[in-house]
Amino acid sequence: MLFGKINYTNLAPFHIFLKRYIKNSQFKAHINYYKSYPAKINKKFKTRKVDAGFISSVESFRGRFKRYDIGIVANKKVKSVLVKKGSFKKDKESASSNALAKVLKIDGEVIIGDKALKLYLENPNCYQDLCTLWHKKYKTPFVFARFCSNKHHKFYKKMIKNFIYHDKKIPRYILKRYAKKTGLKEKDILDYLKLISYKITPKAQKGLLKFKKLHSRNTRNLSKF
Repeated sequence: MLFGKINYTNLAPFHIFLKRYIKNSQFKAHINYYKSYPAKINKKFKTRKVDAGFISSVESFRGRFKRYDIGIVANKKVKSVLVKKGSFKKDKESASSNALAKVLKIDGEVIIGDKALKLYLENPNCYQDLCTLWHKKYKTPFVFARFCSNKHHKFYKKMIKNFIYHDKKIPRYILKRYAKKTGLKEKDILDYLKLISYKITPKAQKGLLKFKKLHSRNTRNLSKF
């Protein structure tokens, strides 16, 4: 089993859960991690070199694989998916965020992840929060990624069910580790994680379907030129 692990702070509660869950599982000796950024995980998953992971929502719309009702969800604000005004530039690490900027017709440099969070906290007035812009326009949360699996569905279904009811608190020693790795303050990390949820609620699902529709329309329009 090969799990695609995204090394971003927004998934810290899941990674802590996963490590504990695997310890108590017969799969402990059989699961390994492929660590990278979202767009790279997407490619590995599409070619079935990775069994499961959080796949960018825009990449999760098509394909013969299992989709689950958990993901990376934010409502009103996220602080880690930004656009810097100036000139348009995609973030190679992202897929959904680049597509979201196009759907919202926002020009500028797309920046995601921990580096975006750090930039926002240093100077929030220089950036536009794409989640905020989405919510102002469509009044729904935005789903940046969905958990998907190519195989071992029974195992992942059970794992996801356990995660939903698992305590999302981060132990202090792990919080210190994330602060040291990212250069962020512990309080800033905790405040940031309050913006992130994982259950794709009916309202979040509505936003996801809206994004799918808008992205499909945008793709069709671009293909005409």
